[in-house]
Amino acid sequence: MSCPICKKETVQKYRPFCSKRCADIDLGKWLTGGYAIPDDDPESMEKAAEEAAAIQRNKLN
Repeated sequence: MSCPICKKETVQKYRPFCSKRCADIDLGKWLTGGYAIPDDDPESMEKAAEEAAAIQRNKLN
């Protein structure tokens, strides 16, 4: 079995990864939305745009 991040052989302690580093990279992708599933629903897209605009306004204030 190979690590899904770097393709090296996995290590039992970190399976399915080869190291803590690759496990942390994967966790980072989850936490930052790197594994998000795209949504084509117009209502969801509108809501996401509104949330992004609100976040941007808060950063400017």
